[in-house]
Amino acid sequence: MSAGLNPAQQEAVNHLHGPCLVLAGAGSGKTRVITHKIARLIQAGLEGRRIAAITFTNKAAAEMRERAKGLIGRPAKDVLICTFHALGVRMLRQDGAVLGLKPQFSILDSDDVTGILKDAGGTTDAATARQWQWAISLWKNMGLTAAQAEAQAKDDNERVTARIMARYEERLAAYQGVDFDDLIGLPLKLLRDHQEVREKWQTALGHVLVDEYQDTNATQYELLKLLVGARGRFTAVGDDDQSIYGWRGATLDNLKKLPVDYPQLKVVKLEQNYRSTSAILRAANNVIGPNPKLFPKTLFSELGEGEPVRVVDADHEEHEAERVVARIRSIRAGLEGAASSAGLGKDWKDFAVLYRANHQAKVFEQALRKAQIPYKVSGGQSFFDRAEIRDLCAWLRLIVNNDDDPAFLRAITAPKRGIGHQTLQSLGVFAGKYKLSLFEALFSNSLPSALASRAIGSLHEFGRYVNDLEYRARHTTGAEDARAFLADWLKDIAYEKHLYDGEDNEKVAAARWTNVLDFCDWMAQRCGGQIDDTAGVTTASEKKTLMEVAQTISLLSTISEREQEQNVVTLSTLHASKGLEWPHVMLVGVTEGMLPFKLGDEDGPAGKADGVTSEGILQRLQEERRLMYVGITRAQRSLAVSWTKRRKKGREMVQAQPSRFIAEMALEQSTVKEDPRAKLKALRAEFAQKAVDNAAAAAAAAAAGAA
Repeated sequence: MSAGLNPAQQEAVNHLHGPCLVLAGAGSGKTRVITHKIARLIQAGLEGRRIAAITFTNKAAAEMRERAKGLIGRPAKDVLICTFHALGVRMLRQDGAVLGLKPQFSILDSDDVTGILKDAGGTTDAATARQWQWAISLWKNMGLTAAQAEAQAKDDNERVTARIMARYEERLAAYQGVDFDDLIGLPLKLLRDHQEVREKWQTALGHVLVDEYQDTNATQYELLKLLVGARGRFTAVGDDDQSIYGWRGATLDNLKKLPVDYPQLKVVKLEQNYRSTSAILRAANNVIGPNPKLFPKTLFSELGEGEPVRVVDADHEEHEAERVVARIRSIRAGLEGAASSAGLGKDWKDFAVLYRANHQAKVFEQALRKAQIPYKVSGGQSFFDRAEIRDLCAWLRLIVNNDDDPAFLRAITAPKRGIGHQTLQSLGVFAGKYKLSLFEALFSNSLPSALASRAIGSLHEFGRYVNDLEYRARHTTGAEDARAFLADWLKDIAYEKHLYDGEDNEKVAAARWTNVLDFCDWMAQRCGGQIDDTAGVTTASEKKTLMEVAQTISLLSTISEREQEQNVVTLSTLHASKGLEWPHVMLVGVTEGMLPFKLGDEDGPAGKADGVTSEGILQRLQEERRLMYVGITRAQRSLAVSWTKRRKKGREMVQAQPSRFIAEMALEQSTVKEDPRAKLKALRAEFAQKAVDNAAAAAAAAAAGAA
């Protein structure tokens, strides 16, 4: 079972009976260690259903499940491989009743939360509501209640936000809804305050493995501690050098606490990198060097020295984008050793352009389009963020949980059914007065005192239809029946007509309708057990009812099954690139003020001036350095780092300086300073030669034909 593992990996895999921290450097085979450890635990007699492997994304969970299945076959299907949030859902569906939650509670998405906060805070400004949302999310990730947040508020602004948080929590309880932060906070409350639930879960889980441990926040750490109990049967796998989510609550304190809370902790370092050449790793080790180390480690590679890391300077952003295009063409034409040495660089998918902020993508998109090079922007709009999919999900959420007011309001107006805003407002006032959900209020005997009989008739018709859908969804099992149900439903509500009526452009309407059909097909396949639930809420792939599948929808942020690998250049932010790798990487816009990002300014991610303290600036600099390290270690065979002498700031062009991280890479003699003129000359010669060869071949073919 341990064939092909290096000694450090074997040590991590074979440590079965106590807490284990695996410090897995970039490209050191951490997923391999986790899947082999699952196999080793099962081999040692632990049942698969008593093992949980927790990841941070649905995509990572799906990949891990696939690899575990390939390694150990059928027993892998019993292992709970899911995200932290999916585990939280499972716990709350099973045991949330002690917190007053019914099993069919709703999971509210970011837009729902913004809407509720606008109402709770008495504002129509979405930007203000989002600032409250950010602050409340950070407090929840720190494990604070509204009362605790108010007690330690630093100013009037925070005190107001804490009071809005209290009103927001009241509304969530009324809607039988939870937000994403609650999927960690409420399970923690469940385990902390209810001994019988805690003992049940500690008995159920014999070993817990956590991937990307450095990205955990304070609440997740406490949840993990209560899940594994004093025995500490867990394996935490992470890399302190790749902790880049401090702005959303992730804390390296969780790594510091482990040896204190678990003195018998076994620490294993994975330092052999299987991804990158020595030249790339040397640059990475040099960059991360100045950061303080919890557990010092140095990555090494046996893949050889490889191409030197290149530094490219450009006059401005458009010039930088042109150089990126020239570099891609040059590598594909075989003019650079990086491609010819390993046969990598012939496909577009071998290239990635990485940058610090989303807005930097535009100029590279324009240059690639102009050069007719296919590309995709990673981290674009999620399938589930499209208006038509959100409409259908609102209907399904309402079927699952009638008390879900945000879902009620979206479903009743998509498509429109002659129920106006005035009617809905009156219904809302009535529901608020009697502390009822909108759906409950709709059937109240007292409603005629608040609404005209015609309006009540329309509301009753909608309510009866939802009840009918709910009954049918509970009794619809398997792919074929689900497909028929969904087709009938869309026909009943005339959703296709609604899309075409709402769009001036028929092509856009047709594309939206195709998305709807894709969604229905995907739902049906889940009901038929053809797709395992990537959220990990259910692990078996037997046939399910449409109601069961509808309950898992809110957890799925993307339809990963739809994402076929495309042969295109990837444009991606550094944050979105984590966990990925490409043969050829171009790290662009590496200037002071962009990477590291505005260290002295007041516009940190939370909109707070945490950067004004020297301690705050130092911590942000260290995180930005880790971000640079992540970018460098995405590259397998070649890396180019580029910066611009001038860059746009608003409407102005301002002077720019190369990032301090370029000097920290300490490339010195091994650096190749690119001469764009020489490269352009070589490219022109290459293309001219190809044109001559093609003309000669055509002439020869013509002569042969004539003969």
